[in-house]
Amino acid sequence: MRIGMILDAPFPPDPRVENEAVSLIKAGHQVFLFCLKYSNEKTSEVINEIQVRRYNSNKLEYKLSALAYTVPCYTSLMSWKIEQFIKDTKVESLHIHDIRIAQAVFNVNKKYNLPIILDLHDNMPEVMKLYPHLQKFPGKYIISPKKWKQKEEEFILKANKVIAVSPEFLETLIARLPVKKDKFVLVPNTIRKAFFEDYKVDLNITKRYKNKFVILYLGDTNIRRGLETAISSVEKLKYKIPNLKLVIVGKNTTDTILKQQVKDLEIAEFVDFEGWKNVSLFQSYILSSAICISPLHRNLQHDVAYANKIFQYMSFAKPLLVSDAIAQKRLVEKTKSGLVHQEKNAEDFTDKVLKLFDDETLRNELGENGKFFIENEFSWEQTSKKLIHLYDNLLN
Repeated sequence: MRIGMILDAPFPPDPRVENEAVSLIKAGHQVFLFCLKYSNEKTSEVINEIQVRRYNSNKLEYKLSALAYTVPCYTSLMSWKIEQFIKDTKVESLHIHDIRIAQAVFNVNKKYNLPIILDLHDNMPEVMKLYPHLQKFPGKYIISPKKWKQKEEEFILKANKVIAVSPEFLETLIARLPVKKDKFVLVPNTIRKAFFEDYKVDLNITKRYKNKFVILYLGDTNIRRGLETAISSVEKLKYKIPNLKLVIVGKNTTDTILKQQVKDLEIAEFVDFEGWKNVSLFQSYILSSAICISPLHRNLQHDVAYANKIFQYMSFAKPLLVSDAIAQKRLVEKTKSGLVHQEKNAEDFTDKVLKLFDDETLRNELGENGKFFIENEFSWEQTSKKLIHLYDNLLN
């Protein structure tokens, strides 16, 4: 089948999109990827056998995307590009990545009547409530998460199949639309075996942290990711763990808040802000760590979603320390791969770190449990089978 994936963002990088596309190609399908470009990138190229088609966009269009379900401008601007993509590639199905561009796809598809897969990467209406610009004027008054939720349900009803990324997210969707439960397919975000089987070690990183007890965080550092809790804990842990380092690999516009917190607590020597790094360096940071963390704040999005970092951590047999956001709590307790702390509770976080610090045997045991789970149950090669089955049977 000639599959047309629709992504209203640049590509690469997008690990989920790439993983899905590569798996479908290996299963015998052709994948054409609609994506956007904001610079002088190639209009057309082949990446890992994915036939990428890039369409010009700009900052105005990007800003209008937040208003996709307030005013129709963004949908109109995307529609003609999508129609051109369908004409040029002659795709036989459409695979929408998230709902922002979904209205444009459904509008254009009235003419072509192709089967549509709706791939929900996030609980987008709930994620939007966490955006800073929706907490103040004018965003608070012109962007409605409630409207986005209504549109999400409308698209679910129209799509042939709907993909969810975690069992908890799937449960919420079925609870909202029980009569459509047969439409839903679970395809979790997991990592490909190549991540932990085919990599190079950066000796500069491993040597730098060789004699340190590293607590590692990878990924987006937005305040809702919970790093304030970890930083607060360092103030107490520095007296118990003299070779302590909290290593933060990632960035966000809210980093100024975290850095000010470190300055106020006078713990700069115990915290490294590494900024964003190429994914090829993640393995070296993980190998250098003793404990890996995901201290997410609890909310309706975090309770139903897995952070991909926890699977990266597990694949290298590292013990986890995660907050009690429901999805990751269930996973860690089910696999016995780490400890759970109460969200936003620095004292509980501290106690759990010390428990792991004092018991190397426990750290090793939890780490090995996680590694076994990834290698035998939860690598992308395992979890993508339902995606392949979906497409193998789509036209039936």
